[in-house]
Amino acid sequence: MHHGNGTQDCFYDDSTVFFCSTHASPLYPGTGGEGEVGVEDGYGTTLNLPLPYRTGDMGFVQLYDKVLLPAVRRYSPEMILVSAGYDAHWDDPLGPLSLSITGYGMLTQRLMALADELCGGRIVFVLEGGYSLPALAGGVVATLQTMLGRSTVDDPLGPANTAEPDLTTLIRRTLDRHPIF
Repeated sequence: MHHGNGTQDCFYDDSTVFFCSTHASPLYPGTGGEGEVGVEDGYGTTLNLPLPYRTGDMGFVQLYDKVLLPAVRRYSPEMILVSAGYDAHWDDPLGPLSLSITGYGMLTQRLMALADELCGGRIVFVLEGGYSLPALAGGVVATLQTMLGRSTVDDPLGPANTAEPDLTTLIRRTLDRHPIF
């Protein structure tokens, strides 16, 4: 899962769009550092969360609950657009992150609840990347099942079974330094 550099570039100076990217770092294209927060009118409306390799379900949930969801609440959007990339799955041959299909379902639940809370349920998922066909298919199905109200999703690939890195420092730095907090 790489940084959403093209989307960031489109809205970097625009205060009407809050952009957040969770991505592996270091990784192509080498952008998406914590200090990239927007410029001019858009200052503070970009939030980059560069993740260490092997970040999986536990790390993503912690990051969403402590950083991403509170930031979106502070911005209070009219709609949430999600670049739904499934290349953060542990089975993806190009991505160094470790989400499971179950993890994608948990994140989708959080985003849908946030959309219900803030913007009348207005949320759009746009299919992005994914290079393991079983993980891509499973992730898309998990997202759709969650959107349809299923509380559990089928995960034929199971968890990553790797130790996850500690995100405490990234979370603390982000909360201490990002203008939205």
